Parts: sequence; C-alpha cells; structure tokens
Amino acid sequence: MVRVGKIVATHGINGSLILSHIVGNAKWLKKGDALMIEVQKGNFIPYFVAQLKANGNDEYLINVEEVEKVEVAKRLISKHVYVDGNILSLLPTDSPLLWIGFNLIDKKVGTVGLIEDVIHTGNQWLAKVMYQNKEALIPLIDQTIEHVNFKAKTVKVTIPDGLLDIYLEA
Repeated sequence: MVRVGKIVATHGINGSLILSHIVGNAKWLKKGDALMIEVQKGNFIPYFVAQLKANGNDEYLINVEEVEKVEVAKRLISKHVYVDGNILSLLPTDSPLLWIGFNLIDKKVGTVGLIEDVIHTGNQWLAKVMYQNKEALIPLIDQTIEHVNFKAKTVKVTIPDGLLDIYLEA
C-alpha cells in the first residue's frame, strides 16, 4: 500500500469528504477504487469510492460507500489514506510514491534501508528509512538520485556528506 494523503474535512451534510493527496495528478482515482483509511495506527479499513470530483491536482471531493452522514464522516478527518500501488501504476515512473518498499542504496555507504514511506514537503520528496535502528529522512531530489531500478526495486542515491551521521548522533 502507498500513502497518498489524508482526509482533511467534511463537505455538506451527506457524508462527503475532502481528500487532500500528494499524487499531483487529478486523474488517478476512479469510482469503485478502494481507499484504505488508517483509523488507528496499523489498522486499515477499506472504503470504496461511490462518487468523486477532482478539485485541482491535489484534492478530491469524495463520497464513500456506507458513509452517508456528516457525523460518521467527521470520524475520518485527519486519517491517513492509502491505496494499492496498482491504482497508481499509470503515474509517471519517476513518482517517489511508487518507490515505497524499494531498497535505498547510497553510493558510499551501500544499503541504507528499505523505503518505508515518502513524504512530500512542498519542494521536495523525502524517503523515510530505518538506518541502524534510527529513523532517517533522505532527500529524493535530482541532485541525490543516481538511478531507480524497478525490476530490482532499488533507488541508488548519493547522500550528502554527514547527513547519516546526524541520525546516528541523535
């Protein structure tokens, strides 16, 4: 599963939700697609899209099956939303969202760890990895990315000198 965003608000009184996403494309979600909403840490419930309307490239107004009242919809506000990676398969292959589960390999250090998540900070993407039992955030920008191999599921990077040391000292 790939985290794509979160529910940020309700809309109206019929249980409509506003999904803010980081996909950067308004055509990836379809009626009938399953959204896995993390209702508690590690606990996902599937909700199927009944209706949707794109609101720019980073937001959808959606209705999901079995959520027909604003009171029920309010319980989903601020919950993270995940989708099966196949839903995003039409995205350009340079989307870091598709790299979750890939091994991050540094030119000098070698294998850093598995990309557990990617975070979009507005100007750049960050890979979240566990490096020597510490959570590390590694920039995924043109200057650091050397090569992405989809078959081998690897992302080769050149991590800026000293960045990994910061996490070890913390």
